[in-house]
Amino acid sequence: MTNPTRITVAFDKTTVDLLEKMSTTADVSHSEIMRRAIKFYAENKTLEEAQTKRKLHSYLDMLLSGEHVIIDVDHWLMFLRIVETSPQKEQFWKEHRELARAHWEQLKSKVHTTEDMLTRLEACNLYRLTKNAPNDYTLVLISEISKNFIRIFLEEYFAAMGVKVEIKENLTKLRVTLKPSSSKA
Repeated sequence: MTNPTRITVAFDKTTVDLLEKMSTTADVSHSEIMRRAIKFYAENKTLEEAQTKRKLHSYLDMLLSGEHVIIDVDHWLMFLRIVETSPQKEQFWKEHRELARAHWEQLKSKVHTTEDMLTRLEACNLYRLTKNAPNDYTLVLISEISKNFIRIFLEEYFAAMGVKVEIKENLTKLRVTLKPSSSKA
């Protein structure tokens, strides 16, 4: 580093103690700790802003078209419980499968990858998405009752998309793994 710029900052005792501990543990100068911290903050703030913008874009895209509604989670779960006890349960699931395939037709110009779709559904608050590896995701569901609805939707949507996935179920999680023959990761 050539000709560093000197900056004076004031810290409270707790921050000074943290800086000293980090500097000692990492065996680097206070200045290096500060450079790393600022770089880390800038990189993560930019990532956070990009994720927020992507979510806002998803919300606007879904809500402004008039094709989606916002519904309270308790109402959503109540509807799913009623479906499970309905004499027309099989008809509901048949139509749900058809709608999932129709969604692919409708969204294929907007949603190009499996991750795009998983992120879009996360914006709907159906689950919290964790990317485990490039082709492996965990969906943490809001309730066990929503598992079948989401699993069926994803199976049908990705099949229509021509993507092979394996979906494993846990109590309130779905693990979605793209199979090697999939080209739209």
